[in-house]
Amino acid sequence: MAAAQGRLSDGTGGMDEARDGGEADRHSRSTAPPAFRAAVEALRSSRLRPQIEVEQTKAPQRLAPYAYALEATVVDGDQDLADGRLVLLHDPEGHDAWRGTFRLVTLVRAELEPEMAADPLLPDVCWSWLTGALQARGLSYGEPSGTVTRASSHYFGGLSERPAASQIEIRASWTPREGLGGVPDTAAHLTSWCDLLAQVAGLPPAGPGDASVVTLPQRRDPQAR
Repeated sequence: MAAAQGRLSDGTGGMDEARDGGEADRHSRSTAPPAFRAAVEALRSSRLRPQIEVEQTKAPQRLAPYAYALEATVVDGDQDLADGRLVLLHDPEGHDAWRGTFRLVTLVRAELEPEMAADPLLPDVCWSWLTGALQARGLSYGEPSGTVTRASSHYFGGLSERPAASQIEIRASWTPREGLGGVPDTAAHLTSWCDLLAQVAGLPPAGPGDASVVTLPQRRDPQAR
């Protein structure tokens, strides 16, 4: 797959409904239930492949009482191969559609090579990458749902010299099963999500116990971007 065009600017459903400023996010975390704080801390302390740059981003405020969001880019030198966003939602009262108190929501996208874009089985393959990434790490989850969208752009007039481009986009959500203390294994789900990103980007799979991992960096000041 070719490089994705730029960083994420759109949302997955309501994923872009975020408040301005970080003060509300900090207040939300400080007053959040222990299960949510533990799930977030597991995400923040995860160790990931060095080709995947991950940082905290503003979380949507209207999807659940508590939310935490990460944004990731698969990088090869100065080229972005794929990008995505992962949002952890928590409703202590539970949610009928989730069949649980936690939900993971994601958007993943990358540009496609022309021959891959023409494959009629591509949407099914991309969805199997998501479910396969979760199953490969033995994760228990439920209520998966989502869409796989393939889009093509053709340029005309003053832009006619640009080659046609195709992009794949995976929007999905699933319920991570809760473990001890009502906390899901969010670190393992994040690792599986990064496996999906790597596969969409065309990277070789990381072997079990791969030492080439780095600690998830702390959030950068948005003004520094």
